[in-house]
Amino acid sequence: MTSTQSIGDLLRNWRQRRRLSQLELALEAEVSARHLSFLETGRAQPSREMILQLAESLEVPLRERNVMLVAAGFAPMFPERRLDDPGLAAAREVVETILAGHEPHPALAVDRHWQILAHNRAIPHLLEGVSPALLEPPVNALRLALHPEGLAPRTGNFLEWRAHLLSRLHRQLELTADPELGRLFEELAAYPHQGSGPQRGTTAAHEPGIAVALHLVTSHGPLAFISTTTVFGTPLDVTLAELALETFFPADEATAAVMRRLMAG
Repeated sequence: MTSTQSIGDLLRNWRQRRRLSQLELALEAEVSARHLSFLETGRAQPSREMILQLAESLEVPLRERNVMLVAAGFAPMFPERRLDDPGLAAAREVVETILAGHEPHPALAVDRHWQILAHNRAIPHLLEGVSPALLEPPVNALRLALHPEGLAPRTGNFLEWRAHLLSRLHRQLELTADPELGRLFEELAAYPHQGSGPQRGTTAAHEPGIAVALHLVTSHGPLAFISTTTVFGTPLDVTLAELALETFFPADEATAAVMRRLMAG
């Protein structure tokens, strides 16, 4: 989305992206369907409060809410700062505390495009064999996972893990309409996904079935992790709204023992 579109166009595009009729959105946002129709066609101009009300009902990302405000002639409301900005010192400290506190298990922080912003000391232990080119900043976590010169050759259940990551990225693309995510999805989907890697396309027999685990074949033995994603609740800053913490928990005691040994060393 760009600010060259009218506010009416933006409202209509986001409503259609969320697969809502005008009546459904009007009921959700507690406005009249007639007034919503007038807003979309440009026959009426929304107030700042109305834009924010409709954007909340449509679950529009904060970055795009700023675009909507500008399109309607208002100043952006949600600031965007780098994570190392002094104004985000408290949030950065929280991120660093979570990452360090998750050791000896891997954890990292990524932005909206899956660029790695920070990670704990466990992450490098998983990157043996990865091409140095993929580790040149900015490092993209999804590219690292699926590239043929990344972790793909050592991922035991590669086809399953690939499908899981691409599904997450596709869902994110649907929610945000971010063109850069679209380009990333096309790039990752085009990577070769057949090969003779160890256990490629298989799933461990003991996998619980409640989540997709990552199975890595390493020089330290097989490792299995379950991942979780943590985001900031009700953030008012674009950077924090787009920040995600990816934490990996051992799926079995053998993995937990290996990680304890590696970190102790």
